[in-house]
Amino acid sequence: QARLVESGGGLVQPGSSLRLSCAASGSTLDDLDDYAVGWFRQVPGSKREGISCITPAGSSTFYVPSVKGRFTVSRDNAKNIVYLQMNNLKPEDTAVYYCGDLETCSYYVTASSPFTSDWGQGTRVTVSS
Repeated sequence: QARLVESGGGLVQPGSSLRLSCAASGSTLDDLDDYAVGWFRQVPGSKREGISCITPAGSSTFYVPSVKGRFTVSRDNAKNIVYLQMNNLKPEDTAVYYCGDLETCSYYVTASSPFTSDWGQGTRVTVSS
């Protein structure tokens, strides 16, 4: 089954930056640019939540209020990669971050599963002093 592979997480201090990457793995996701891609995060004991989304061509981006102005989603369709630039990280951003392909960005906040792929293993982000 195809899945998206996340990378770039780590342990950083408050106010720091990280850039997460999301790459397609598997033949059915060779053309990641056919899909919107959402970024999600999950804290242990809590539901996975959508925090950002980018449309297939990258022409529109969406953010939840808690990350808007600090996070930027982008994509390089030539490389089949989607990025999440995270600036001014806060302790409350600590979570495991996932990406997932979506049919559209209209439901990224409440999406329970990717459109065509399985959830990947995620990448852990820890913000702590």
